[in-house]
Amino acid sequence: MSPTMVEHSGLDIMCLNKYCHSSSSSSSSEHDKKVFSKLKQSLSGDYPRKNAEILSGQYGTNVLLIGASLMLAIAHHGPAVKEEHLLSFVTCLMILQLIWMMWYILVRDRQKNSRTEKDVHATTCWIRGGLTLLALLSLIMDAFRIGYYVGYQSCVSAVLGVYPVIHATHTIAQVHFLWFHIKDVIKSFETFERFGVIHAVFTNLLLWCNGVMSEAEHFLNNHKRRLSALGYGNLTIVHSEPHCNCTTSTCSMFSSSLYYLYPFNIEYHIFVSAMLFVMWKNIGRTIDLSSNQKRMATKTQGLTLGPILGLLALASTIGILVVYITHVEESLRMRQSAISMFYIYGMVMLVFMCSASASGLLIYRADHMPLDTSKNPSRQLDTELLFGSSIGSWLMSWCSIVAVLGTNSSPPYRWTNLIYSLLIVLEKYIQNLFIIESLYRQQEDTESEDPELPAAPEIFSVTSSLAPPYNGIINRAYETPDRTCVTMENEQEESGEVYRCPRKPSEVPLPVGNKVVDPPNIKRQILKNIAVFLLMCNISLWILPAFGCRPQYDNGLEQETFGFSIWTTVLNFAIPLNLFYRMHSVASLFEVFRRV
Repeated sequence: MSPTMVEHSGLDIMCLNKYCHSSSSSSSSEHDKKVFSKLKQSLSGDYPRKNAEILSGQYGTNVLLIGASLMLAIAHHGPAVKEEHLLSFVTCLMILQLIWMMWYILVRDRQKNSRTEKDVHATTCWIRGGLTLLALLSLIMDAFRIGYYVGYQSCVSAVLGVYPVIHATHTIAQVHFLWFHIKDVIKSFETFERFGVIHAVFTNLLLWCNGVMSEAEHFLNNHKRRLSALGYGNLTIVHSEPHCNCTTSTCSMFSSSLYYLYPFNIEYHIFVSAMLFVMWKNIGRTIDLSSNQKRMATKTQGLTLGPILGLLALASTIGILVVYITHVEESLRMRQSAISMFYIYGMVMLVFMCSASASGLLIYRADHMPLDTSKNPSRQLDTELLFGSSIGSWLMSWCSIVAVLGTNSSPPYRWTNLIYSLLIVLEKYIQNLFIIESLYRQQEDTESEDPELPAAPEIFSVTSSLAPPYNGIINRAYETPDRTCVTMENEQEESGEVYRCPRKPSEVPLPVGNKVVDPPNIKRQILKNIAVFLLMCNISLWILPAFGCRPQYDNGLEQETFGFSIWTTVLNFAIPLNLFYRMHSVASLFEVFRRV
């Protein structure tokens, strides 16, 4: 080989190495650019959403705190801040929510051609039906407020007349929104809609707080009147009547009837705020279509013992309520016997509830079904609300236990109060476990376990190895035209609307081979009876404190240990949470009944 050729080849190799180096550097730079662009895209996609969540959450929290500061000033009964100021602020919030709901409905009406995703787990028809009933009772309360204002309009602020009118309009519009739009998964104007939904959440929370404060103040004044009648002094009773005569004969009736409707109004607003919070969490969410399907209708076969025991508990609760209210304001002996009767009744009720919940947990432990770990904001909120609302009752119970163990007095209900308080802690503990495990347990899918049954056949499908040996394409719509309903059903489930096609008797799959028709599932029947019994027991335990049966005010043990002001503060915090816990447990247990 000549030196020239060697030199030339050496130059070629040098040039080739140089080329390779520049190529690798350019490819690495392109790779860096791709990584940077992906990072930039992910940041630009996630950061506005997170910022919108944080900003809207902070906005709603500050709205609630403004209202809470006004309520604390009103509770002081000073001359600077009056009830009219709070009602004016709440009225402005309701008007803003009305404007947002009207805008949202108009935008959705103009987008009828585009499909709106739905979260079928967000709520159910029976929940919306229950909220509609509570809304009707709230409208009756607004009518009483308007009648009260008409009687005293010469000496009260016009805000007291404007507020019930706006509240009634707000209630009607909000019920319409709950029925037709609460399941929507918002994908347009996300930042603006986050502020609108969270504004609605905290407006309802503030209305709940206002109702709780009004009811607590009314009950506290009645309690002070009872203590004054028993000889206790130095108790200031706040008189909220206007300083003029009523022009009608119904003012006192309207005023006294309002407080029997407050429990329903309070539950209405707290449930609506929870449902709207689920809608807020669903904004921009990608729905998993495999888990976003409605369940079949719930069968009531085998329901006997649970409803019977539940109705018995409900009837005894009404009797206890009547006897307690009529005897607690009489002589000391009758008062003590009424309080003792309440604690004995509560102990029996709680023992049965603990036994039922523990039996349900044992059935779940014997049945090794996996838990459902799919993302479900509604179910997660149910769990958090169960734990959060349990705190109030637990605090009240532990304060009662400390008072019973530390007091020097020994009324006849001292030790029954101790046992009752311990059972309250245990009952909530076990019931929470039962409800949460029921909600998170995967449902058995009997159809998917049968390999002989085809899964959702399509109209046109290419033959597979499991199909008969035909060549080409099989038109199953021609062979079995009724099966097109299955495909239509799946498409409608994706859009959140589920329609069931009627099935002919001949279409019911018959047993194949050694398979036989399964007998009624005994475990499911037991769980259904447990859920119904617990549901009616929780309704019973909601009725008692909601309509004035509150021995924590009347037994005197806790007041002697903690003092009047501290104990009433604890009760004003704990009793509303306990009422919400019972009503929320009713909703959760009905969902358990449907899932079993």
